[in-house]
Amino acid sequence: MAGVRGLFGVLAEDLDAARAHDPAARSRLEVALAYPGVHALWAHRVAHRMWRVPFLRLPARLLSQFARAATGIEIHPGARLGQRMFIDHGMGVVIGETAVVGDDVMLYHGVTLGGRSLNRGKRHPTLGDRVTVGAGAKVLGPVWIGDDAQIGANAVVVKDVPAGAVAVGIPARIRVPKAPVAERERHEDPSELIEYVI
Repeated sequence: MAGVRGLFGVLAEDLDAARAHDPAARSRLEVALAYPGVHALWAHRVAHRMWRVPFLRLPARLLSQFARAATGIEIHPGARLGQRMFIDHGMGVVIGETAVVGDDVMLYHGVTLGGRSLNRGKRHPTLGDRVTVGAGAKVLGPVWIGDDAQIGANAVVVKDVPAGAVAVGIPARIRVPKAPVAERERHEDPSELIEYVI
């Protein structure tokens, strides 16, 4: 019974995270029925559990491919995703096998958490807590993105980003905003982060 309560708790957290991050979300029911980012996360949570059992790895991959076809979001079952994550719109999001994503992270459509090498070890990014990654951004290789960092839309990140910093451009340049993290808007639009380049 505790397992069922835990499952429903995680599902409710996912729904509430979507509502907190998207002003267009009107109810839990709407999010549960009409948000592909939430559907992809739910499928991933099942596929990830299956991935940890060696003889269930092929079914886990098949489930992840079914979710990709249904949502346009590809999450490898080996990726580790934190709590209360939200994928806004989601189409074209790709998250690689060794990616690790912290809690309260927000990804916009077209984001890639990808690799730059064919080595078998850690080859995908690690994102800390409360990271926002803007539309079309590419975070490539085993880089670390610190807590509360923001990646601007269409940025290409191939180096570590310190906690609280902003990364914009191709290749991404790091800017540290003057205002402390606590005083900044929680989820400013990453497309507006261009101001840090100028």
